[in-house]
Amino acid sequence: MAYDMSNILHVICLAKVFSYDKIFVFLKGVDYMKRKSFKIMTTIMMILFFCFAADKEAFAKEATITNGVYIEDLDVSGLTAEEAQKAVENLMDEWKEREITLQIQGESVTVTAEELGLSWSNAQIAEEAVSLGKETNIVKRYKTLKDLSKNPQVYSIDLAVDKEALTNIINEKCVPFNKEAVDAALTREGGTFQIVDGEEGHVIDVNASVDKIMNYITSEWDRQDAGIGLELTVEEPRGTREELEKVKDVLGKFSTSYKTSGKARSANVANGARLINGTLLYPGDSFSAYEAVSPFTEANGYYMAGSYLNGMVVDSLGGGICQVSTTLYNAVLRAELEVTERSNHSMIVTYVDPAADAAIAGTYKDFKFTNNKDYPIYIEGYTTSDKNLTFAIYGLEDRPSNREVSYVSETLSTTNPGPDQIKADTSQGIGYVDIQAAHTGYVAKLYKVVKENGVEVSREEVNKSSYKASPRYCTVGVNTADPNAYNAIMGAINTGNIDIVKSTAAAYANTTQDAAVQAAAQAAANQAILDAQAAAAAQAQAEAEAAAAEAQAAAEAQAAAEAQAGQSPDAQAAEGAQ
Repeated sequence: MAYDMSNILHVICLAKVFSYDKIFVFLKGVDYMKRKSFKIMTTIMMILFFCFAADKEAFAKEATITNGVYIEDLDVSGLTAEEAQKAVENLMDEWKEREITLQIQGESVTVTAEELGLSWSNAQIAEEAVSLGKETNIVKRYKTLKDLSKNPQVYSIDLAVDKEALTNIINEKCVPFNKEAVDAALTREGGTFQIVDGEEGHVIDVNASVDKIMNYITSEWDRQDAGIGLELTVEEPRGTREELEKVKDVLGKFSTSYKTSGKARSANVANGARLINGTLLYPGDSFSAYEAVSPFTEANGYYMAGSYLNGMVVDSLGGGICQVSTTLYNAVLRAELEVTERSNHSMIVTYVDPAADAAIAGTYKDFKFTNNKDYPIYIEGYTTSDKNLTFAIYGLEDRPSNREVSYVSETLSTTNPGPDQIKADTSQGIGYVDIQAAHTGYVAKLYKVVKENGVEVSREEVNKSSYKASPRYCTVGVNTADPNAYNAIMGAINTGNIDIVKSTAAAYANTTQDAAVQAAAQAAANQAILDAQAAAAAQAQAEAEAAAAEAQAAAEAQAAAEAQAGQSPDAQAAEGAQ
């Protein structure tokens, strides 16, 4: 039986019992002896087997990676598992410095692979590489090493990316490059509409972009600097020329006057109209008057002017803006758009009928409506030199020509303002008098009246509004070093008569006047007080007599009604008390 000495030599070396050169000399003798006896050959093989078994512990301590083993492009031959893993970590540190450029429609964001949370997920390959070619079966081990000498074993590194870190990078650094679609718009100049074409937009699809980048890094990346285009969603603009060319009919129009307004309030009204003018609403779009005209700051064109607050008129930035929202409200009603939010003022206003107003107050009172048409609408707002405010709403008129819409206000009840309220102000000197007008309280309803061919076909309640009554308020300055002046003005205040207060304040406005003038003023004030008291007494007497007469008439009418109905006065009173 013939034996290949080189093969036997390989097998013995695999056992790591003797060095290659020493065993070679030994086996040369074996090659000679094989010609003598097969038995001798068998004995040698058994000796080698027992030597291998005895040396297993030494083998385990010297476990290194066999020649011909790579991890990616890294030659790990002769390394222990720990050394191989360290070598891979060093390689990973190099890769983490690679720049990855995220591309967004001409814009880009560059980050490092480390910022993406680059890591490797198969560290066990170092142990696998060590075990390669160290099978217990000597024949198998020999075959493995023989194969490695011809075809090296290459392990791949399984890369991973931190999904949360990648998502945050896209949201924080890339999403700001989103370009929203710009809808086609309308402008109106010289009574003519001009169409402004829209612009296409693009928005990053964050989830799809994350998946794309993770797949690229883990499956396609060549470990060099790279660029990746993010996944985008194209947004088409709303509005076509054909659609916008139909916006030409006046659907609703309304005007109010602010001729009695001062310079600051007039400026606020004009500013509010300017901010709303040119608004285009597509079908289903909603409009908030507050959002359109806020913030109420000087930078946004507003001045201090009167507004309602807790039953008083106080100065605030943007005072008068409610006339803007009210005028728009009435135009919207006539265009028959869908009103989704509207509040009346706390007190009555004079520029529209009761229940026809729409107040704005902070964020808790707003005027909102929705374009419920099948086509766009355009809002035009403007003021004139004679202080008239107008809003016109344009669209496509599709309502019958024989149909007419109007709005009617009905007052259900009124409440008198009550007696004047006079307040002494020690921070103001004598002569200062500030008067706020009284407001009658109202409860009113607004109705929508529809006529066809001039004949009323429907009357629908639009809203019911309640307005608080507020007395005439007078704030009077009483700060003076002159006791006579102080006593005089306080006496006038105690009359409860604002006219007396005004005349007394005027008389004592100059506390440096001579004694004669002061005496005359005091006498006039005293006489005014006496006259006021007498007038008040006479008025009280007249009111008492009138009340008595009215009560008598009511009692007689009640008695007649009870007699007719067959009820007793006691029964009627009990029902009334309920």
